[in-house]
Amino acid sequence: MEKQQLPNATLILVFGILSIVTCCCYGIIGLPLGIIAVVLANKATAVYAADPELYTGFQNVKTGRILAIIGIALNGIYLIYAIWLFSTIGYDGIQQMQEEIMRGFNEGNAQ
Repeated sequence: MEKQQLPNATLILVFGILSIVTCCCYGIIGLPLGIIAVVLANKATAVYAADPELYTGFQNVKTGRILAIIGIALNGIYLIYAIWLFSTIGYDGIQQMQEEIMRGFNEGNAQ
């Protein structure tokens, strides 16, 4: 019998990668992607464990799960940082910080 691809193996890998890439979006995008990837990876692992001879692509599932866990951690840290930043200096303070950074960046390029 021919081996078939594990369900959602590629999707798990893509979601794991995207959860890391989107961690700079205040954790709002990457956190759900990472959680979905871990849930799908757990389901795919259960399917694979039932009959490993039938499926290929388990390496993608393992890699995607690891990337998703890293993405969840990064997004969680960034989300906590963003909440702390908004609660301590507020939105106006964040805008002022960004303006100062841009001003310093523009002065550095002018030289």
